[in-house]
Amino acid sequence: MAQADVDKARAVLQELHDAYIPTVVESTSIGPPSYGFPLGNPAIATITAQSLVFSFSQRDYVRAARSALDAANLTLADVRQGVAEDTAVTYLAIDRDTQRQSALREQDGAAMRLVTIVEDRLNAGQDSAIALTSAKLTEAQIRLAGLRADDEIISDQAHLAQLIGLPAQGLSISSSSIPPLTPPASDAVASGTVKSPAVDSAYAIARAKRETAFGDARYLWRPQVGFAGQYQRFSEFNNYQDYYLHFQQNNAGVGVQFTIPLFDMGHRAKARESAADAAHSEHEADLMRDQFLDSRMRAQHIAAELAVRSEVAELDQQLAQQQLEILLIELKAGTGNSSATQMSPKDEQMSRIAERDKFLAMINASFEMKQAQINLLRQEGELMSWIQSAATITSLPRTQP
Repeated sequence: MAQADVDKARAVLQELHDAYIPTVVESTSIGPPSYGFPLGNPAIATITAQSLVFSFSQRDYVRAARSALDAANLTLADVRQGVAEDTAVTYLAIDRDTQRQSALREQDGAAMRLVTIVEDRLNAGQDSAIALTSAKLTEAQIRLAGLRADDEIISDQAHLAQLIGLPAQGLSISSSSIPPLTPPASDAVASGTVKSPAVDSAYAIARAKRETAFGDARYLWRPQVGFAGQYQRFSEFNNYQDYYLHFQQNNAGVGVQFTIPLFDMGHRAKARESAADAAHSEHEADLMRDQFLDSRMRAQHIAAELAVRSEVAELDQQLAQQQLEILLIELKAGTGNSSATQMSPKDEQMSRIAERDKFLAMINASFEMKQAQINLLRQEGELMSWIQSAATITSLPRTQP
Protein backbone atom coordinates (compact mmCIF):
# COMPACT_ATOMS: atom_id res chain seq x y z
CA MET A 1 0.00 0.00 0.00
CA ALA A 2 2.84 2.38 0.80
CA GLN A 3 4.46 1.59 -2.55
CA ALA A 4 1.16 2.34 -4.29
CA ASP A 5 1.06 5.70 -2.50
CA VAL A 6 4.56 6.44 -3.82
CA ASP A 7 3.49 5.56 -7.36
CA LYS A 8 0.44 7.80 -7.00
CA ALA A 9 2.50 10.74 -5.70
CA ARG A 10 4.98 10.32 -8.56
CA ALA A 11 2.10 10.29 -11.05
CA VAL A 12 0.65 13.48 -9.53
CA LEU A 13 4.02 15.22 -9.88
CA GLN A 14 4.31 14.06 -13.48
CA GLU A 15 0.76 15.25 -14.14
CA LEU A 16 1.62 18.77 -12.95
CA HIS A 17 4.80 18.81 -15.05
CA ASP A 18 2.85 17.61 -18.09
CA ALA A 19 0.58 20.66 -17.91
CA TYR A 20 3.30 22.41 -19.94
CA ILE A 21 3.16 19.72 -22.64
CA PRO A 22 0.43 20.31 -25.26
CA THR A 23 -2.50 17.93 -25.23
CA VAL A 24 -3.58 16.96 -28.74
CA VAL A 25 -7.17 15.93 -29.52
CA GLU A 26 -8.51 14.79 -32.89
CA SER A 27 -12.24 14.79 -33.69
CA THR A 28 -14.51 14.38 -36.69
CA SER A 29 -18.03 15.76 -37.28
CA ILE A 30 -19.47 14.69 -40.62
CA GLY A 31 -23.11 14.99 -41.65
CA PRO A 32 -25.27 15.33 -44.76
CA PRO A 33 -25.36 18.66 -46.61
CA SER A 34 -27.36 21.30 -44.75
CA TYR A 35 -30.25 23.21 -46.31
CA GLY A 36 -29.98 26.93 -46.75
CA PHE A 37 -27.09 28.75 -45.14
CA PRO A 38 -24.49 26.22 -43.77
CA LEU A 39 -25.02 25.38 -40.13
CA GLY A 40 -21.89 24.98 -37.97
CA ASN A 41 -18.73 23.79 -39.60
CA PRO A 42 -18.89 20.10 -40.46
CA ALA A 43 -15.23 19.10 -40.56
CA ILE A 44 -13.61 16.00 -41.90
CA ALA A 45 -10.90 16.34 -39.20
CA THR A 46 -10.22 18.74 -36.33
CA ILE A 47 -6.95 18.66 -34.37
CA THR A 48 -6.66 20.83 -31.26
CA ALA A 49 -3.60 21.39 -29.08
CA GLN A 50 -3.55 23.16 -25.71
CA SER A 51 -0.99 23.61 -22.94
CA LEU A 52 -0.03 25.83 -20.07
CA VAL A 53 2.85 28.21 -20.76
CA PHE A 54 3.22 30.10 -17.48
CA SER A 55 1.45 30.30 -14.13
CA PHE A 56 2.65 31.57 -10.76
CA SER A 57 0.52 29.01 -8.92
CA GLN A 58 1.62 26.05 -11.05
CA ARG A 59 5.21 26.32 -9.80
CA ASP A 60 3.98 26.14 -6.21
CA TYR A 61 1.80 23.16 -7.03
CA VAL A 62 4.78 21.38 -8.60
CA ARG A 63 6.87 21.99 -5.47
CA ALA A 64 3.95 20.75 -3.37
CA ALA A 65 3.75 17.56 -5.43
CA ARG A 66 7.50 17.05 -5.08
CA SER A 67 7.22 17.35 -1.28
CA ALA A 68 4.28 14.95 -1.34
CA LEU A 69 6.44 12.46 -3.24
CA ASP A 70 9.19 12.86 -0.63
CA ALA A 71 6.60 12.23 2.08
CA ALA A 72 5.38 9.08 0.34
CA ASN A 73 8.93 7.75 0.01
CA LEU A 74 9.59 8.44 3.70
CA THR A 75 6.35 6.72 4.66
CA LEU A 76 7.41 3.75 2.54
CA ALA A 77 10.75 3.63 4.38
CA ASP A 78 8.94 3.75 7.73
CA VAL A 79 6.57 0.96 6.70
CA ARG A 80 9.50 -1.17 5.55
CA GLN A 81 11.21 -0.64 8.90
CA GLY A 82 7.97 -1.57 10.66
CA VAL A 83 7.73 -4.81 8.69
CA ALA A 84 11.42 -5.49 9.34
CA GLU A 85 10.91 -4.95 13.08
CA ASP A 86 7.87 -7.24 13.08
CA THR A 87 9.83 -9.92 11.21
CA ALA A 88 12.83 -9.69 13.52
CA VAL A 89 10.69 -9.83 16.67
CA THR A 90 8.72 -12.80 15.30
CA TYR A 91 11.99 -14.55 14.43
CA LEU A 92 13.20 -14.06 18.01
CA ALA A 93 9.82 -15.19 19.32
CA ILE A 94 10.14 -18.50 17.47
CA ASP A 95 13.61 -18.92 18.95
CA ARG A 96 12.11 -18.30 22.41
CA ASP A 97 9.20 -20.65 21.66
CA THR A 98 11.57 -23.45 20.61
CA GLN A 99 13.60 -23.17 23.82
CA ARG A 100 10.42 -22.98 25.88
CA GLN A 101 8.99 -26.11 24.27
CA SER A 102 12.15 -28.07 25.07
CA ALA A 103 12.20 -26.81 28.67
CA LEU A 104 8.52 -27.62 29.19
CA ARG A 105 9.04 -31.17 27.92
CA GLU A 106 11.84 -31.65 30.44
CA GLN A 107 9.73 -30.09 33.16
CA ASP A 108 6.75 -32.27 32.30
CA GLY A 109 8.95 -35.37 32.47
CA ALA A 110 10.14 -34.35 35.94
CA ALA A 111 6.54 -33.65 37.00
CA MET A 112 5.40 -37.10 35.84
CA ARG A 113 8.24 -38.76 37.74
CA LEU A 114 7.28 -36.67 40.79
CA VAL A 115 3.70 -37.97 40.61
CA THR A 116 4.97 -41.57 40.44
CA ILE A 117 7.34 -41.05 43.38
CA VAL A 118 4.64 -39.41 45.54
CA GLU A 119 2.21 -42.25 44.70
CA ASP A 120 4.80 -44.81 45.84
CA ARG A 121 5.48 -42.82 49.00
CA LEU A 122 1.75 -42.57 49.70
CA ASN A 123 1.35 -46.34 49.31
CA ALA A 124 4.27 -46.81 51.70
CA GLY A 125 2.69 -44.45 54.22
CA GLN A 126 5.46 -41.86 53.91
CA ASP A 127 3.43 -39.09 52.25
CA SER A 128 -0.08 -37.63 52.25
CA ALA A 129 -2.92 -37.48 49.75
CA ILE A 130 -2.53 -33.70 49.65
CA ALA A 131 1.05 -34.08 48.42
CA LEU A 132 -0.17 -36.40 45.64
CA THR A 133 -2.90 -33.95 44.61
CA SER A 134 -0.36 -31.13 44.62
CA ALA A 135 2.01 -33.14 42.42
CA LYS A 136 -0.78 -33.99 39.96
CA LEU A 137 -1.82 -30.32 39.89
CA THR A 138 1.74 -29.28 39.10
CA GLU A 139 1.95 -31.82 36.29
CA ALA A 140 -1.41 -30.68 34.83
CA GLN A 141 -0.36 -27.03 34.94
CA ILE A 142 2.89 -27.84 33.14
CA ARG A 143 1.00 -29.85 30.52
CA LEU A 144 -1.38 -26.91 29.99
CA ALA A 145 1.58 -24.55 29.63
CA GLY A 146 3.02 -26.92 27.03
CA LEU A 147 -0.20 -26.88 24.99
CA ARG A 148 -0.25 -23.09 25.11
CA ALA A 149 3.38 -22.98 24.02
CA ASP A 150 2.56 -25.27 21.09
CA ASP A 151 -0.27 -22.96 20.03
CA GLU A 152 1.98 -19.91 20.32
CA ILE A 153 4.78 -21.33 18.20
CA ILE A 154 2.26 -22.35 15.52
CA SER A 155 0.88 -18.81 15.54
CA ASP A 156 4.37 -17.26 15.36
CA GLN A 157 5.38 -19.59 12.51
CA ALA A 158 2.24 -18.66 10.56
CA HIS A 159 2.90 -14.95 11.12
CA LEU A 160 6.54 -15.25 10.03
CA ALA A 161 5.45 -17.24 6.96
CA GLN A 162 3.09 -14.42 5.96
CA LEU A 163 5.85 -11.84 6.43
CA ILE A 164 8.52 -13.61 4.37
CA GLY A 165 6.30 -15.50 1.89
CA LEU A 166 7.29 -19.05 2.83
CA PRO A 167 5.09 -22.01 3.83
CA ALA A 168 4.43 -22.18 7.56
CA GLN A 169 4.63 -25.97 7.65
CA GLY A 170 8.02 -26.96 9.00
CA LEU A 171 9.26 -23.39 9.20
CA SER A 172 12.12 -23.11 11.70
CA ILE A 173 14.87 -20.65 12.52
CA SER A 174 18.58 -20.77 13.30
CA SER A 175 19.55 -19.28 16.64
CA SER A 176 23.14 -18.78 15.47
CA SER A 177 21.95 -16.38 12.74
CA ILE A 178 20.72 -13.79 15.28
CA PRO A 179 23.29 -10.96 15.53
CA PRO A 180 24.21 -9.63 18.97
CA LEU A 181 22.12 -6.69 20.05
CA THR A 182 23.96 -3.52 21.00
CA PRO A 183 21.45 -0.78 21.87
CA PRO A 184 22.40 2.85 21.11
CA ALA A 185 24.29 4.78 23.74
CA SER A 186 22.21 6.84 26.15
CA ASP A 187 23.84 10.12 25.09
CA ALA A 188 22.84 9.45 21.46
CA VAL A 189 19.25 8.85 22.47
CA ALA A 190 19.17 11.93 24.71
CA SER A 191 20.63 14.20 22.01
CA GLY A 192 17.17 15.13 20.75
CA THR A 193 18.04 14.28 17.13
CA VAL A 194 15.05 12.85 15.27
CA LYS A 195 15.80 9.86 13.04
CA SER A 196 12.27 8.83 12.15
CA PRO A 197 11.01 8.53 8.57
CA ALA A 198 7.47 8.91 9.91
CA VAL A 199 8.29 12.29 11.47
CA ASP A 200 10.18 13.40 8.36
CA SER A 201 7.19 12.34 6.27
CA ALA A 202 4.87 14.44 8.43
CA TYR A 203 7.05 17.51 7.87
CA ALA A 204 7.20 16.80 4.13
CA ILE A 205 3.39 16.63 4.05
CA ALA A 206 3.27 19.97 5.89
CA ARG A 207 5.64 21.48 3.32
CA ALA A 208 3.48 20.16 0.49
CA LYS A 209 0.37 21.72 1.97
CA ARG A 210 2.17 25.00 2.58
CA GLU A 211 3.26 25.10 -1.07
CA THR A 212 -0.32 24.37 -2.11
CA ALA A 213 -1.47 27.26 0.09
CA PHE A 214 1.09 29.54 -1.58
CA GLY A 215 -0.21 28.51 -4.99
CA ASP A 216 -3.84 29.15 -4.04
CA ALA A 217 -2.93 32.54 -2.54
CA ARG A 218 -1.07 33.60 -5.71
CA TYR A 219 -3.93 32.83 -8.07
CA LEU A 220 -5.65 36.26 -8.13
CA TRP A 221 -4.13 39.29 -9.88
CA ARG A 222 -1.39 37.27 -11.53
CA PRO A 223 -1.30 36.48 -15.24
CA GLN A 224 -1.65 33.00 -16.63
CA VAL A 225 -0.41 32.22 -20.12
CA GLY A 226 -1.74 29.37 -22.20
CA PHE A 227 -1.01 28.02 -25.69
CA ALA A 228 -3.70 26.95 -28.16
CA GLY A 229 -3.50 25.64 -31.70
CA GLN A 230 -6.12 24.20 -34.05
CA TYR A 231 -6.28 22.64 -37.50
CA GLN A 232 -9.51 21.86 -39.38
CA ARG A 233 -10.23 20.35 -42.75
CA PHE A 234 -13.74 21.32 -43.85
CA SER A 235 -15.98 19.24 -46.07
CA GLU A 236 -17.03 20.48 -49.53
CA PHE A 237 -20.44 18.87 -49.56
CA ASN A 238 -21.96 21.43 -47.15
CA ASN A 239 -22.04 24.23 -49.76
CA TYR A 240 -19.41 26.38 -48.06
CA GLN A 241 -17.93 27.26 -51.42
CA ASP A 242 -21.27 28.73 -52.53
CA TYR A 243 -21.47 31.22 -49.67
CA TYR A 244 -17.82 32.12 -48.97
CA LEU A 245 -15.73 33.86 -51.58
CA HIS A 246 -12.39 32.56 -50.33
CA PHE A 247 -13.41 29.12 -49.04
CA GLN A 248 -10.62 26.61 -48.44
CA GLN A 249 -10.64 23.16 -46.98
CA ASN A 250 -7.47 23.41 -44.84
CA ASN A 251 -7.56 25.92 -41.97
CA ALA A 252 -5.21 26.40 -39.02
CA GLY A 253 -4.66 28.82 -36.20
CA VAL A 254 -2.12 29.23 -33.37
CA GLY A 255 -2.28 31.66 -30.47
CA VAL A 256 -1.36 32.49 -26.90
CA GLN A 257 -4.00 33.34 -24.34
CA PHE A 258 -3.36 35.70 -21.41
CA THR A 259 -5.68 35.44 -18.43
CA ILE A 260 -5.67 37.61 -15.30
CA PRO A 261 -8.12 36.51 -12.58
CA LEU A 262 -9.52 39.72 -11.09
CA PHE A 263 -12.33 38.66 -8.79
CA ASP A 264 -13.03 35.16 -7.46
CA MET A 265 -14.43 34.93 -3.93
CA GLY A 266 -14.56 31.14 -4.06
CA HIS A 267 -10.88 30.84 -4.84
CA ARG A 268 -10.04 33.37 -2.15
CA ALA A 269 -11.87 31.24 0.40
CA LYS A 270 -10.06 28.19 -0.97
CA ALA A 271 -6.73 29.94 -0.30
CA ARG A 272 -7.72 30.53 3.33
CA GLU A 273 -8.74 26.89 3.64
CA SER A 274 -5.39 25.72 2.24
CA ALA A 275 -3.48 28.01 4.62
CA ALA A 276 -5.39 26.65 7.64
CA ASP A 277 -4.81 23.07 6.46
CA ALA A 278 -1.07 23.77 6.11
CA ALA A 279 -0.89 25.27 9.62
CA HIS A 280 -2.70 22.22 11.00
CA SER A 281 -0.22 19.86 9.29
CA GLU A 282 2.77 21.81 10.61
CA HIS A 283 1.51 21.65 14.20
CA GLU A 284 0.66 17.97 13.69
CA ALA A 285 4.23 17.30 12.55
CA ASP A 286 5.57 19.11 15.64
CA LEU A 287 3.32 16.98 17.83
CA MET A 288 4.49 13.79 16.12
CA ARG A 289 8.12 14.86 16.63
CA ASP A 290 7.56 15.48 20.36
CA GLN A 291 5.75 12.16 20.75
CA PHE A 292 8.57 10.39 18.96
CA LEU A 293 11.19 11.91 21.26
CA ASP A 294 9.14 10.99 24.35
CA SER A 295 8.58 7.47 23.04
CA ARG A 296 12.28 7.02 22.30
CA MET A 297 13.23 8.18 25.80
CA ARG A 298 10.74 5.75 27.34
CA ALA A 299 12.03 2.99 25.08
CA GLN A 300 15.56 3.61 26.33
CA HIS A 301 14.47 3.40 29.97
CA ILE A 302 12.38 0.30 29.33
CA ALA A 303 15.26 -1.39 27.49
CA ALA A 304 17.64 -0.62 30.38
CA GLU A 305 15.15 -1.94 32.95
CA LEU A 306 14.48 -5.11 30.96
CA ALA A 307 18.22 -5.68 30.58
CA VAL A 308 18.63 -5.68 34.36
CA ARG A 309 15.53 -7.86 34.75
CA SER A 310 16.99 -10.33 32.24
CA GLU A 311 20.26 -10.37 34.20
CA VAL A 312 18.36 -11.05 37.45
CA ALA A 313 16.43 -13.90 35.81
CA GLU A 314 19.65 -15.39 34.44
CA LEU A 315 21.34 -15.27 37.84
CA ASP A 316 18.23 -16.73 39.44
CA GLN A 317 18.32 -19.62 36.98
CA GLN A 318 22.04 -20.17 37.59
CA LEU A 319 21.39 -20.28 41.33
CA ALA A 320 18.63 -22.86 40.84
CA GLN A 321 20.95 -24.92 38.61
CA GLN A 322 23.72 -24.83 41.22
CA GLN A 323 21.31 -25.86 43.97
CA LEU A 324 20.13 -28.76 41.81
CA GLU A 325 23.72 -29.89 41.25
CA ILE A 326 24.37 -29.81 45.02
CA LEU A 327 21.22 -31.83 45.63
CA LEU A 328 22.27 -34.46 43.07
CA ILE A 329 25.65 -34.78 44.76
CA GLU A 330 23.98 -35.22 48.15
CA LEU A 331 21.63 -37.85 46.75
CA LYS A 332 24.58 -39.76 45.35
CA ALA A 333 27.02 -39.44 48.25
CA GLY A 334 24.83 -38.41 51.17
CA THR A 335 25.25 -35.38 53.41
CA GLY A 336 27.60 -37.12 55.84
CA ASN A 337 25.45 -35.95 58.72
CA SER A 338 22.99 -38.52 60.03
CA SER A 339 21.05 -35.89 62.00
CA ALA A 340 20.50 -33.64 58.98
CA THR A 341 17.50 -33.97 56.69
CA GLN A 342 18.28 -36.46 53.96
CA MET A 343 17.50 -35.58 50.33
CA SER A 344 15.05 -37.85 48.50
CA PRO A 345 14.15 -38.47 44.83
CA LYS A 346 11.05 -36.37 45.47
CA ASP A 347 13.27 -33.41 46.35
CA GLU A 348 15.27 -33.99 43.16
CA GLN A 349 12.24 -33.80 40.89
CA MET A 350 10.89 -30.75 42.68
CA SER A 351 14.28 -29.06 42.25
CA ARG A 352 14.31 -29.95 38.56
CA ILE A 353 10.85 -28.46 38.13
CA ALA A 354 11.90 -25.29 39.99
CA GLU A 355 15.06 -24.96 37.91
CA ARG A 356 13.05 -25.22 34.68
CA ASP A 357 10.69 -22.56 36.01
CA LYS A 358 13.64 -20.26 36.47
CA PHE A 359 14.89 -21.11 32.98
CA LEU A 360 11.49 -20.27 31.46
CA ALA A 361 11.47 -16.96 33.31
CA MET A 362 14.97 -16.25 32.01
CA ILE A 363 14.17 -16.86 28.32
CA ASN A 364 10.98 -14.79 28.60
CA ALA A 365 12.89 -11.91 30.19
CA SER A 366 15.59 -12.19 27.54
CA PHE A 367 13.01 -12.06 24.76
CA GLU A 368 11.32 -8.98 26.24
CA MET A 369 14.71 -7.28 26.52
CA LYS A 370 15.61 -8.05 22.90
CA GLN A 371 12.20 -6.90 21.72
CA ALA A 372 12.69 -3.56 23.48
CA GLN A 373 16.22 -3.22 22.08
CA ILE A 374 14.99 -3.88 18.53
CA ASN A 375 12.34 -1.19 18.94
CA LEU A 376 15.00 1.21 20.19
CA LEU A 377 17.23 0.38 17.21
CA ARG A 378 14.37 1.23 14.87
CA GLN A 379 13.77 4.56 16.58
CA GLU A 380 17.47 5.36 16.24
CA GLY A 381 17.48 4.41 12.56
CA GLU A 382 19.92 1.52 13.10
CA LEU A 383 17.54 -1.42 12.67
CA MET A 384 18.38 -2.14 9.03
CA SER A 385 22.12 -2.08 9.77
CA TRP A 386 21.58 -4.62 12.57
CA ILE A 387 19.53 -6.87 10.29
CA GLN A 388 22.11 -6.63 7.51
CA SER A 389 24.79 -7.72 9.97
CA ALA A 390 23.02 -11.10 10.12
CA ALA A 391 24.08 -11.71 6.52
CA THR A 392 27.70 -11.23 7.56
CA ILE A 393 27.29 -13.73 10.37
CA THR A 394 25.68 -16.40 8.18
CA SER A 395 28.25 -15.92 5.41
CA LEU A 396 31.27 -16.51 7.66
CA PRO A 397 33.08 -19.80 6.97
CA ARG A 398 32.27 -22.50 9.49
CA THR A 399 35.14 -24.30 11.17
CA GLN A 400 35.11 -28.06 11.39
CA PRO A 401 34.68 -29.47 14.93
